[in-house]
Amino acid sequence: MEQMNGDKARVIVVVVAAAAAVVVVVVVVVEVVVVVVSTTGLVVVVVVVVVEVIVVVLVVVVIVVVAVVVVEVVAVVVVLEH
Repeated sequence: MEQMNGDKARVIVVVVAAAAAVVVVVVVVVEVVVVVVSTTGLVVVVVVVVVEVIVVVLVVVVIVVVAVVVVEVVAVVVVLEH
């Protein structure tokens, strides 16, 4: 049973990592599109890039926090089962 819970935790971590990777890729694509499309000036591009970076940092922080909480819950469940 303990092995199964360990596998569950590993699967969850992998899924979270994949989600983070997808978010980063999407943001990079959005940035490239904005830079290509934007002809209104450098200031707009800089502002958009800064906002995107802030959003990425926040999303990553949220993902990490959720992952930690999930792992903690799994650990508690494992302890309670034994």
